[in-house]
Amino acid sequence: MPAKQIDYLRKILTARVYDVAVETPLEKAPHLSARLNNTLLLKREDQQAVFSFKLRGAYNKMAHLPAEVLRRGVICASAGNHAQGVALAAKRLGARAVIVMPVTTPGVKVQGVRARGGEVVLFGDSFDEAYAHAREIEAREGLAFVHPFDDPDVIAGQGTIGMEILRQHQGPLHALFVAIGGGGLISGIAAYVKRLRPEIRIVGVQASDSDAMARSLAAGRRVRLDHVGLFADGVAVKLVGEETFRICRELVDEILLVDTDDICAAIKDVFEDTRTVLEPAGALAIAGAKAYVEREKCRGQSLVAVACGANMNFDRLRFVAERAEVGERREAILAVTIPEERGSFRRFCELIGSRSVTEFNYRIADERQAHIFVGLSVQDRADIARLTRNLARHGFAALDLTDDELAKSHLRHMVGGHSALARDELLYRFEFPERPGALMKFLASMRPDWNISLFHYRNHGADVGRVLVGMQVPPKEMGALRRFLGELGYRYWDESGNPAFGLFLG
Repeated sequence: MPAKQIDYLRKILTARVYDVAVETPLEKAPHLSARLNNTLLLKREDQQAVFSFKLRGAYNKMAHLPAEVLRRGVICASAGNHAQGVALAAKRLGARAVIVMPVTTPGVKVQGVRARGGEVVLFGDSFDEAYAHAREIEAREGLAFVHPFDDPDVIAGQGTIGMEILRQHQGPLHALFVAIGGGGLISGIAAYVKRLRPEIRIVGVQASDSDAMARSLAAGRRVRLDHVGLFADGVAVKLVGEETFRICRELVDEILLVDTDDICAAIKDVFEDTRTVLEPAGALAIAGAKAYVEREKCRGQSLVAVACGANMNFDRLRFVAERAEVGERREAILAVTIPEERGSFRRFCELIGSRSVTEFNYRIADERQAHIFVGLSVQDRADIARLTRNLARHGFAALDLTDDELAKSHLRHMVGGHSALARDELLYRFEFPERPGALMKFLASMRPDWNISLFHYRNHGADVGRVLVGMQVPPKEMGALRRFLGELGYRYWDESGNPAFGLFLG
């Protein structure tokens, strides 16, 4: 049947998905809704057996294969979630499943496929390379290919999510936000929702470094990307499908782009509301909903975002936690230049005021000026501007690095080095109580003629702050230093003789 004659409403209503899928809840995100001044409902596809929506389309496709084709087995290419859906569907249908996955696929997804009986073949750095290899195996071994998105039966399977949403929320609905990789999920949802409720806006959300659908719609033809970002690996697709492009061109109202920091912030938002950790692709729709509300300034509307996956690699949590505050515009990263004179560090801390310090890096390097790298909790971008203006008025030039990828990814971990100016330097490691005023107590207790030559602090979310301090203390004042350390009341360790200090900082 030609693509334009496909009756997706009928295909979705008759889709076979509930042998393996469940009708997932549509839940209000209370804290996020309050912050956005809108009702944000999350369609919890992360609660499927494979922790994503992908088993719907995979099973529907395979359940419609002729018995003799199914007996030969199936093959697919996938970054992970479609692979797990195919593996589970094949196991339920008693069929062999060969899964070709990029070598960059998170280990948790590879393990999930193998645990469900799939035969994993790791090949290539992207979906497209894995896809080409899977097609070669398909032809060689006579297997049936189960496409992750560009297939009417797969699209119809994913469309059952739209059917559930309209059944679960029958009142006014302003917009529905859906992640886009190859376009199968949003095509299925849009095909159903626009047929019955055309007034509902369908908003696609893509990672800014994997925006094949956005570029294709803008060009009026499918555009192949040279490269895709791999943080949101579930949507890292260089070329969208023919059928998904046709449907999106007809039915999707707009596409929003979000960056890595926005995605990390959305992961944190969902965790705070549900105690669930979504994978980056799974949080795309939530990031898009937030960006939409910020742009449109809408209030009092009902919005739905599809939380489409939770196959998160544990090793990524460190990165997500570090970047979430920046993505939420609640952390500012600044490079501040202050006079290299005694007391200037304390004046800087007084100007910061009650803001929490999330990170502080400094190493003495110049006799006239000190350059410090600092992270601070802020209310919003306007608060960053107010802070930098106030610092400048008091003689502290500040450069906003909040959106500087080099600073966020690399420089924050590289501030320091050897210094010829660090004479009579002693190195101490402290545990500060993680509360406002702890740093000022430390500075107020120090002798004013002792110079801080090194300072490093990062907020790790623990109950104590771990701080590394270099102090230039004349040898004749060691007794005063011991009294200072005893009266301060903070746990400390003398690291002056640490060999690593000597190699890299001493």
